[in-house]
Amino acid sequence: MTLFSTLDPTAPLSPDRDLFIDGAFVPAASSETFATVDPATGATLAQVARGGEPDVDRAVAAARRAFASGAWSRRSPAARKAVLLKLADLIDANVEELALLESLDGGKLAKDTLQWDIPGTAAILRWYAEAADKVYGEVAPVDPAHLAVVTREALGVVGAVVPWNYPLEMAMWKIAPALATGNSMVLKPAEQTPLSALAFARLTAEAGLPDGVFNVVTGYGAEAGQALGLHMDVDALAFTGSTRVAKLFMSYSAQSNLKQVWPECGGKSANLVFPDVADLDAVADAAAAGIFACSGQVCSANSRLLVHRDVHDALVERISDRARALRIGSPLDPATDMGPLVSAEQRESVLAFVERGAAQARLVVGGSVPADLPTEGAYVAPTILDGVATDSELFHEEVFGPVLAVTTFDTEEEAIALANSTRYGLAASVFTDSFARANRVSGALTAGTVTINGVDALDVSVPFGGFKQSGFGRDLSLHAMDKYTGLKTRWFSG
Repeated sequence: MTLFSTLDPTAPLSPDRDLFIDGAFVPAASSETFATVDPATGATLAQVARGGEPDVDRAVAAARRAFASGAWSRRSPAARKAVLLKLADLIDANVEELALLESLDGGKLAKDTLQWDIPGTAAILRWYAEAADKVYGEVAPVDPAHLAVVTREALGVVGAVVPWNYPLEMAMWKIAPALATGNSMVLKPAEQTPLSALAFARLTAEAGLPDGVFNVVTGYGAEAGQALGLHMDVDALAFTGSTRVAKLFMSYSAQSNLKQVWPECGGKSANLVFPDVADLDAVADAAAAGIFACSGQVCSANSRLLVHRDVHDALVERISDRARALRIGSPLDPATDMGPLVSAEQRESVLAFVERGAAQARLVVGGSVPADLPTEGAYVAPTILDGVATDSELFHEEVFGPVLAVTTFDTEEEAIALANSTRYGLAASVFTDSFARANRVSGALTAGTVTINGVDALDVSVPFGGFKQSGFGRDLSLHAMDKYTGLKTRWFSG
């Protein structure tokens, strides 16, 4: 059985492989390539252009020329909206191709990329397209003898470096508001998952986006990503990824032109479960989804379960049952519940975390590579470790895999302190049947998003981002448009 009505997932792929610069696909200046690999099988999908500093220079120059020409930057907001809406329609029209590329390239479940990720990408673009002509300037309340007008101006050339867990959708979190406000862009997709970004680039030309407004440079972070971060003619850079790399981009800004850097980084989100919750089955469903969805490769995943001692045993048993029941296998199989991690390297990193964690905590379920799956695949069984100490690596460090760390608490104050005791502050969940407690605890948590009686709440209309070393960038909502514009005051003297 296949999920695709117009494509044969077993047919050889012929994806776009070159860089997309100034409206055309071109090879890297070095002519070098790198392999992008199917993590479910270990097979090479394509050899993709290995962009480096000369290619970033070309892309930034094209973006600058396009911005200076005014072909996009000075086009009316309504006219930009029309092009972006056409581009959103093209994403919908090519949903199966884009979904298949993301499933093969990143190991994501095809039923998710088809139903959620790619349609969600189009919906985000459509939302910002509609917002393009609905953002107003201001008239300042100065002396009536003068007139002071405040407008939001596009910054110019925006760089975006995006992760591999939601390749095109998270890229769209940056692309849509940046383009809607009139900027030009250079996108550096993750080296593990470049194919959907290149396919999307082809659609931008078809939609009528002027040459040079949108460019894609594929390659390694230490090469193309660093070159983008250090470039003297990039006005702002949006990044989603690890805290370690975010700090590098902040340093690149200091070393170059003080470009704005908007980082959205890692997380170690806590899921607080209080004893007044009546429906533990519903909590277990949510908790399992919060850590095992996308094979645990979600920055805001509820990777720490902080559970009151009175309900600990019953809840851990329920979540463990759900973990054991998950069907692990090919992401192209509609019956699969959890696919592989993005790469063999990520699998080894996750397994190493589990091995170290199991030396200090009780391994309840998982912790290994499923025996009935291809050894070439990057599979890890859903894993739960109980009794995780609050001073341990597993309690504090982001694993980015299907690994749940369970810790018990006795009081509300202890739960809040534990939840806040990491360097991250991206997201959290609170499960309680008391509105007063929900209000009190959610207000005390240091997290960008706190979901009450649910996990990982998300919508394009609300901002997403965190505190502390989860970064200070905010994606989604109208607030995201602020990142790609600067305030200009024009003062007319009487």
